[in-house]
Amino acid sequence: MTETRDKELRLALVCYGGISLAVYMHGITKEVWRLARASCAERDGADGRPDVYRELIEEIRETSGVNLRVLVDILAGASAGGINTVFLAQAIATGQSLDPLTDLWMDNADVEALLEPRQRPSHRFAKIWAVPIAWLVANRSKTVDETVEAEARDEVRLKLEHFVRSRWFEPPFGGKRLANTILDAFAAMAKGPRDKRLLPDGQPLDLFVTVTDFRGHPEALRLNSPSSVIENEHRLVFSFTDHGLPGERFADAASLTFAARATSSFPGAFPPMTVGEMDDLLAERKQAWPQRDAFLERVLPRQWADSRGEKAILIDGSVLANAPFRPAMEALKERPARRQVDRRFIFVDPFPNFRFDFYGAEADKKPGFFATIIGALSELPREQPIRDNLDEIARRSHRIERMLAIVAEIRAEVETQVEALFGYTLWLDYPTPKRLATWRRRAQVAAAAKAGYGHTAYGLLKVEGAIDRTARLLYTVGERHGPERLHEIREALAATVQSRGADRFGATLSYGASPETLEFLRAHDLGFRIRRLRLLARRLTEVDLPTSHGVLRPMREAIYDSLAAYLELKRADTYADLRDEVRMMTDDAGPILDRLAERMQLKKLDGETDARLAEGLSTLAKDLRRPLLLAHLGFPFYDIATLPLLQGEGVDEFDPIRVDRIAPDDATAIRAGGAEATLKGIQFNSFGAFFSRAYRENDYLWGRLHGADRLIDIVLSTLDPATRPPEDRAAAIKRRAFHAILDEEEKRLTKIPGLFAELRAEIG
Repeated sequence: MTETRDKELRLALVCYGGISLAVYMHGITKEVWRLARASCAERDGADGRPDVYRELIEEIRETSGVNLRVLVDILAGASAGGINTVFLAQAIATGQSLDPLTDLWMDNADVEALLEPRQRPSHRFAKIWAVPIAWLVANRSKTVDETVEAEARDEVRLKLEHFVRSRWFEPPFGGKRLANTILDAFAAMAKGPRDKRLLPDGQPLDLFVTVTDFRGHPEALRLNSPSSVIENEHRLVFSFTDHGLPGERFADAASLTFAARATSSFPGAFPPMTVGEMDDLLAERKQAWPQRDAFLERVLPRQWADSRGEKAILIDGSVLANAPFRPAMEALKERPARRQVDRRFIFVDPFPNFRFDFYGAEADKKPGFFATIIGALSELPREQPIRDNLDEIARRSHRIERMLAIVAEIRAEVETQVEALFGYTLWLDYPTPKRLATWRRRAQVAAAAKAGYGHTAYGLLKVEGAIDRTARLLYTVGERHGPERLHEIREALAATVQSRGADRFGATLSYGASPETLEFLRAHDLGFRIRRLRLLARRLTEVDLPTSHGVLRPMREAIYDSLAAYLELKRADTYADLRDEVRMMTDDAGPILDRLAERMQLKKLDGETDARLAEGLSTLAKDLRRPLLLAHLGFPFYDIATLPLLQGEGVDEFDPIRVDRIAPDDATAIRAGGAEATLKGIQFNSFGAFFSRAYRENDYLWGRLHGADRLIDIVLSTLDPATRPPEDRAAAIKRRAFHAILDEEEKRLTKIPGLFAELRAEIG
């Protein structure tokens, strides 16, 4: 039996807004959590009841030779998606269960529970004339009769009547009631069953929740003339992380509740969120918020600096960023890696074809006055950003694919150059740390000479990349956010590097650069080391066969252990104690630059890396040692050719990103037809699930089923086509998962017995 090959499927989950379809997304995120939990249990060999996802991971290992680990390490959400990502992040970070949330969703995501008490009809005759409007809305699309079980129709009609008769010109739903429900949910999770954190030590969990600052805050823009102008910025991203450190708390319940309540303040339905609302609610509950000031200063830095933090008016995060890909993409810059990674961005879109019903039945009809205004203000800004973000991901992946193609194309020439440089010495002498360091330096000098004047451009790009990386690091450490501050830090670093003569290259200089430049790169060019190890890891994957997997294990561990040490130095929390020094930094960046060099100790780390790699290479026979040694020593040649494609700094996760969607349209193993054929919450412009428990039960159950359908597809897609199970086997795995979900939920979801019978017949 051959040894298995380690691989990580890393999921970055992006959840859209969806109003009452939050219940459907709860079903999906519950499946994501169960998959992550099953992978963690399988990895640790923990005992537990049979689980479809764990059985799938074990089957993959036995049949395909891939020891797959599934990690959910980046989460981003807006509006209803923001609430769900907040809860999922808490479950991943703490090991708490999402199961207690389901009953809370069923009981409390209801129009009667959410209505603000003072907004309810004051008596049974209040606004009695509005009752026919409620019936008109319900009967216009025959929603109630056609989509609600007979026993629930009276409930929907009654709640719709109450909703329409509630006071107008103020949001009907209570913001404090929603926040109170969210706090109750965290309390229920804390009291429920608990396992271990669902990520390995050192793997950070990052959560991003979008919020809209209604009043906005000023940001300076640099121009030629005038030198700067002020623009009002309304976009906010509340971020949370546990840095991957054992025992570090992810976030307190009050801060997470504030973020969840703010991002879901759907305009017109919920009032805007304020700090005062949270303070009052916590006082009523007699619950402390020890991290209050630190949290508000971090998420509202400009408002807090101007003493306006407590007066900020926050509304729904989906108004300006309904698909928050960008912060999730930024989080990729600090990901550790200890094995091969398959990175996926998964976005959850509960109703891909959703449009507010402002346009009339005729699609080609010219919109009227109000339809134009309402559509422009409420819908168009919410829908467009995803294409820009997906295009950016595609461009990034395309750059990496082009780089890998170039590396493959020039490999023969590079290997010829390296072998000509060293001759037979390379194969007669076993690598030692000293020899490896000497060989590396010699290869770098040769690559510089061969590149000619192109080496100057390459060298300047390396210096610029090191300055950019350091500027972003200090900007994050200093926690004084804003584009202007980042620009100030970068300008100060660039001026210091230039004043020290650390940006001089040329063919007339020894080693192609000035001594000051070489010293700067040896002390600060972290990206060069990371790219070198990424290339070596990829080459190892290319030569790794099932028959040689065990032999290559020491080399694999040497590469990834070394890579982890360098990546640790990219993380801002490594330098948290330098925060005050960074904040005080002005035009002279010399002292802080020297402090960073002293802290990183890259020369020492290079020596430790040489020792690990030399030991790993020495364990290999010549046929396996040769391609790896040639890749390692040939890296300067490859880097000169490919760094411009990577725009100076390069990337951490050295593989293209693939994007997957989970939506009713994509999960067709049970029923085709998308949201219209499966979900009830899409009615009333996606407010439908607030009107009936039967609606919520229906959508939650379909969320779990659709989540299982798509997650099984995604897991199987990590395998090479030749080793994937045939379609009939994949279908059998899905049927097993579907029946397990139905068996688990049938006792809980008592309002939709007919749906269970239909589903069992359709699944087979």
